Amino acid sequence: MNEKINTPITDVRTVGVPVADQDRALAFYLEKLGFEKRLDAPVEQLGGRWIEVAPAGAATTIALVPTHEGVPTGIETGIRFTTPDAAAVHADLQSRGVDVGELLHWPDVPAMFAVRDQDGNGLEIIEQT
Repeated sequence: MNEKINTPITDVRTVGVPVADQDRALAFYLEKLGFEKRLDAPVEQLGGRWIEVAPAGAATTIALVPTHEGVPTGIETGIRFTTPDAAAVHADLQSRGVDVGELLHWPDVPAMFAVRDQDGNGLEIIEQT
């Protein structure tokens, strides 16, 4: 199991999040979370557009992928964003009307909280010091 396999795969570029309405999702990620739009191009095969958003300076983007059969919205994405101050981000997002969970503080674990986007997709914000 410790055998190293050579691969030309070098990084994670994009993580897809299924959304019911791409315009509404784009507004949420830009206006509520403060992300920037990196790419927005029509793609007929998707039945919509290829849209990528990300926090300023982040290498990995979030693709707002149109939902379709077999790709429902309202999922736990497993995506964890970082911030130097989870409490401040929690308060800010709450003041903007974002669906945020309880700010969790456990011994020896960074502060964190859950966020739900406009389609109920679960994201996490974790303090990184």
